[in-house]
Amino acid sequence: MNTQAPIVIVGTGLSGYTLAREFRKQDKETPIVMVTADDGASYSKPMLSTGFTKGKDPDELVQADVDKMEDQLGLTVKTYTTVTGVDVDAHELVLGDERLAYSKLVLAWGADVVRLSIAGDGQEHVFSINDLMDYRAFCKALSGGQKVAIMGAGLIGCEFANDLRNGGYDVDVIAPDEMVMPGLLPEAAAKAVQKGLTDLGVRFHLGTVVEHIASKGNGVRLTLKNGDELEADLVLSAVGLRPRKELAAEAGLKTERGIVVNRALESSAPDVYCLGDCAEVDGMVLPYVMPLMACARALAKTLAGERTEVAYGTMPVMVKTPCCPTAVCPPPGSAKGEWAIEADGQNVRALFKATDGEILGFAVTGDYAVEKQALSKEVPPIHE
Repeated sequence: MNTQAPIVIVGTGLSGYTLAREFRKQDKETPIVMVTADDGASYSKPMLSTGFTKGKDPDELVQADVDKMEDQLGLTVKTYTTVTGVDVDAHELVLGDERLAYSKLVLAWGADVVRLSIAGDGQEHVFSINDLMDYRAFCKALSGGQKVAIMGAGLIGCEFANDLRNGGYDVDVIAPDEMVMPGLLPEAAAKAVQKGLTDLGVRFHLGTVVEHIASKGNGVRLTLKNGDELEADLVLSAVGLRPRKELAAEAGLKTERGIVVNRALESSAPDVYCLGDCAEVDGMVLPYVMPLMACARALAKTLAGERTEVAYGTMPVMVKTPCCPTAVCPPPGSAKGEWAIEADGQNVRALFKATDGEILGFAVTGDYAVEKQALSKEVPPIHE
């Protein structure tokens, strides 16, 4: 191994740049090379579902271009570069015909969107948004259009529905479940969010799926499983993400739902670490901002020589649906107890209580959303 090799971080999203920034607080000298398949611009991915509300075009969501990031953090970014393999024995990243030696390697390359295979000739009108380049393509294609059909009523689907309505677009949401954000919100809170979006003008088609997408003029006609037909200028697919793990598995790293790492973000290969949407940390995949930031701070210390395990604490998820402000801290999957619900219209306070009365999770909407910080202090941390 070349001891002079740099620390290499794959990915210039929120995970990669946050880690680089935190590491530079610990170590100003060690060389860092970042590798990205896109242009390396720094932006906040959560802000992609607020652009229409704020009246910002894609370029206005950029916080700093790649030159500025290189200058700020004292590092090198290899843009538009595709990783084709990892040679853990040689301590080298494979970039097509090129090889890049590393002293430590951090995989922060995120997740891939789930792409549905749907019959019909209208696939060119179906978009997914997983990064700023996707968002640029979506906005360019939407130019002049008015109707958007969203497949998926999870957190991302609901956030984009709210944002697009705020931008003046007609929005239909199609999803197989009978409620929005299943698995994240209890029913009472989900109904409150759905009502807020419905009052805003979003049309829901729940309990069904899109079976056929046909081109029609400059847009599409969607045929749903329940027999309904819809027309739209564009389709936004928001049906989920899968951690990117294939190249890691090919390199011999242990993978399950994501790339398996311990609380110190160490993978099964020496000097290879992982964080963000592609990481399965101590059995958990948590694709949210707060755990990402906690991981970046811990890993920065480890890379600087002080092995540090991540401590998550209690981390509520803020849902960006301003029509019905919502915060949720889901109870652990193994938690035993039941929801105690207090509801007044769109104002819902749902507390998941153990048999001894301890609060293990919560969901608050509307006026109760302001209680998120106080409730967070009552919920046991995921990891101390």
